[in-house]
Amino acid sequence: MQQKQMNIELRSKAGKGISRQLRREEMVPGVVYGKGMDPVAVSIKYRELQAAMAGEGGQNNLITLLGGGGLDQSMAIIADLQRDAIKGTFQHVDLHRVNMSEKLRITVPVVLKGTAVGVKEGGLLDFAHHELHVECLPGNIPDHIEIDITDLKIAHSIHVNEIPLPEGVKILDNPKTPVVSVLGRVKEEAPAAA
Repeated sequence: MQQKQMNIELRSKAGKGISRQLRREEMVPGVVYGKGMDPVAVSIKYRELQAAMAGEGGQNNLITLLGGGGLDQSMAIIADLQRDAIKGTFQHVDLHRVNMSEKLRITVPVVLKGTAVGVKEGGLLDFAHHELHVECLPGNIPDHIEIDITDLKIAHSIHVNEIPLPEGVKILDNPKTPVVSVLGRVKEEAPAAA
């Protein structure tokens, strides 16, 4: 898990007009919220937000907030990021201030490693769940969960309960859910000639 830093500016005004003005100035409107605090309206430079999400962890990067009065040195993660449907540019960001000693629930991407033996034999890889819901301390958030599929045969699956996890990480999804499978029929051996 990567840790990043991001400068934020408190803002007293909200609304569509203010948000549009901020975007024209290459700023992203946002809000910081968390347990035991009232939501705080903020603005972030577009490039700062991009940098905070850079790297493999993406939205799951742990971010130290700089500036912003009482939020200075707070730790946060990106809880929600709204993008323009056409351009893909950031429109609004929700930052969740976290307590480093309290577990949180988060979605983590799944990365497959290797080529399944069943695919080499003509099977079709079915990657059903690209993300898993996990619970862990903020300092233990994995960038991704890696699954080695090298030994996966035709008509076999890897289920949630078979995935090796980093220490301190618990998957919340149903343990019997198949995450990745190889579809196809196992070739039958031709009967030996008599």
